Amino acid sequence: MIQMEVCTNGVASALAAQHGGAIRVELCDNLKEGGTTPSYAQIKLAKELLTIKVYPIIRPRAGDFVYSELEFNLMKVDIAICKSLNCDGIVFGILQTDSRIDKERCAELIALAKPMKIGFHRAFDRCADMEQALEDIIELGCERILTSGGAANALDGAEKIASLIKIAAGRISIMPGAGIRETNIADIIRITGATEFHSTAKSVVKSDMKFRNTALNMGLTNDEYNFELTDEEIVESLIEKANGKQY
Repeated sequence: MIQMEVCTNGVASALAAQHGGAIRVELCDNLKEGGTTPSYAQIKLAKELLTIKVYPIIRPRAGDFVYSELEFNLMKVDIAICKSLNCDGIVFGILQTDSRIDKERCAELIALAKPMKIGFHRAFDRCADMEQALEDIIELGCERILTSGGAANALDGAEKIASLIKIAAGRISIMPGAGIRETNIADIIRITGATEFHSTAKSVVKSDMKFRNTALNMGLTNDEYNFELTDEEIVESLIEKANGKQY
């Protein structure tokens, strides 16, 4: 049975993911920047309203995964908040400047997070030696790694993901993510043999605004009058496509 984790940009998306059949949500903010730590309110309400597992991302900013002491302290406070709200787990990743896993800092955060489970996010895809990174993350005690195989998307990196799954040999879950769609999930399953997947499963929601000032832009997008949310029907369709035939 293929299972689906959905990367959500808030409580509304998390509820849609649950209704669509996801087993877990990675709760984020700022998905267009790769995901950053969601607010206290988002985490609290997600835990109150959802029955599936909630794993907030612990990422203080966009960009690389080498953090200052201040940023590291922010991560520790956010983990303490997640723990106080009874989150099922968290997702994070810290690297050294040479792209190796920062085992010392990761171990400190993992100790602080107990008994919450730990997922290692796509900081893994920034590692030059992914095989060594895999062993380091296993040694740290993480339960899964989210990866596109170091490629732009999981289909392009499918052969590498298959290799990592073989090396992992059941010691940790390797979860393909990035560009997982209804049109390619069957091929990714066939190539990798993975049993859990990660997708935003999102669609565009049209704004109700009637007056639109097109002379300015307040952020990163060209269209600030529409936004994206996880789509329950896309989640359902992904799960159906993943489990609809033998590979």
